[in-house]
Amino acid sequence: MAEPMIDLRSDTVTKPTAEMRAAMADAEVGDDVYLEDPTVNKLQEAAAAIFGKEAALFVPSGTMGNQIAIHLHTSPGQEVITERQAHVFNYELAAMAAISGVLARPVAAPDGILDWELLRPAIAPKIYYRAQTGLITLENTHNMAGGSVYTASQIDDVCDHAHEVGLPVHLDGARIFNAATALGCDVARLCRSCDSVMFCLSKGLAAPVGSLLASTRDFVEEARRVRKMMGGGMRQIGVLAAAGLIALEKMPARLSEDHANARLLAELLSKIPRLDVHPERVQTNIVVVGVQDTGYDSSRFLQLLKQRGVLSGTVDENTLRLLTHLDVNRTQIVQAAQIFRDVLER
Repeated sequence: MAEPMIDLRSDTVTKPTAEMRAAMADAEVGDDVYLEDPTVNKLQEAAAAIFGKEAALFVPSGTMGNQIAIHLHTSPGQEVITERQAHVFNYELAAMAAISGVLARPVAAPDGILDWELLRPAIAPKIYYRAQTGLITLENTHNMAGGSVYTASQIDDVCDHAHEVGLPVHLDGARIFNAATALGCDVARLCRSCDSVMFCLSKGLAAPVGSLLASTRDFVEEARRVRKMMGGGMRQIGVLAAAGLIALEKMPARLSEDHANARLLAELLSKIPRLDVHPERVQTNIVVVGVQDTGYDSSRFLQLLKQRGVLSGTVDENTLRLLTHLDVNRTQIVQAAQIFRDVLER
């Protein structure tokens, strides 16, 4: 029997735990469009409490959560300031333009971390012939910047300045529990100043599907309407929410293991000639690997890794991206690093 693939493409590949599967089978359910599913109601209440917000809404995906927030914070014809490598700009299929009629205004930032000095020049002047800025978005952790982390004080500073000029801030917190783990703080502190926050259950927390959008009670009620408009009104979703409750309540405590495995992987890869890896930059569960000096582009390198039992993702033609998660253990991390070495030595 062949060895299973070591899948480092993303933490989205995690499988639900046995406890999650049992909870899904036993979940009490009702019709959520009628607000009658007791398990999803419990999940939403728990999420709001953990994040220090008035209310939360379960959505099928992080992309839907982000796009609902953008739709509610903006008006057609406005701009949304976002970091140049942000998920909402690069990986949500121009949804903010297609759905909400707004334009992304990307701003490049070191390690993907925006500060007010970078944001301020991107805010449109109050002139009638310029599209006005409607929203600022932040991403914590920053996916394509290698899992870099905003601190609470950095987010507060951006939000305080944004609110002074009348702009809301939405936090794409798909992996915010990873950020909180890295910083040793709770998620409520990280998003305290933000007007809305989306976070995923289906990444490092290992639930099979789903994200939540949290904000004020009025905002979430409007979000429920927009979710329905986008086709996200679901029925007996307690079977999903039951796994989400376990993800929310139990899985954050184990994320430090993923972070330790990511640092180990980075350290092992940094010792392999011709790979460009910086272990000191690994803050969470994402490792970025430059292959520009190997003689292969990232697409060819992916093929060679796959032939030997490792799955990876890419950032661009010269860069791989590896994510540690629940379903990859320390032994497999060591094996993966050896496979990288084998690819280059052979």
